[in-house]
Amino acid sequence: MAQAPPTSAPPGSSQALWTIPNLLTFLRIGLSVVLFVLIAMEQWLGGLIVFAVAAVTDWLDGFIARGYAQGSSLGRNLDPLADKILILGAYIFLLPFQESGLAAWMVVVVVLRELIVTGARSFLEGQNVKFGADWFGKLKMVLQCVALIVMLAFLWQEQPEWLKLPRDVILYLMVAATVLSGLQYLVKFRAEMQRVIGSTS
Repeated sequence: MAQAPPTSAPPGSSQALWTIPNLLTFLRIGLSVVLFVLIAMEQWLGGLIVFAVAAVTDWLDGFIARGYAQGSSLGRNLDPLADKILILGAYIFLLPFQESGLAAWMVVVVVLRELIVTGARSFLEGQNVKFGADWFGKLKMVLQCVALIVMLAFLWQEQPEWLKLPRDVILYLMVAATVLSGLQYLVKFRAEMQRVIGSTS
């Protein structure tokens, strides 16, 4: 007899909390703290290794959630939160190191974008409207991760001149993708709000 496909646990059950994807997300939050400590201690190679492990947990929790029907409302909100803690925290801890190439205004742009999108997502989730990341948001995340890897590698290798231009190009591409994806989310949020208002009128 064929087995029934796996189903996700009810949102209110304890099983919906202690799923493997959620545990991996909690692990990523813990790894974020380790990364911050390593950056503060100027342990660049250790920071690269910890970030690589955190990035693997990010991919793995999404793969398991989709492939084994372990997705949940908590996971949809917790996963991007963990990503923001990891990336934004690392950027903030890198600010004192001018050699990273990261400017304060870049971090402000990234933080403002994430706050706005998180607020919009939380509001729509409260209206039972899914507001997940689209391809532009995923591209933004990829560029933010690549920028972090390049900055850590630049500091680890004691600021090699050949890596300075690629570092700066990637940083500006990351900022551009962050701004444009934020604007795209605002347009999407406006359309969803009009739909919600129209359905209740």
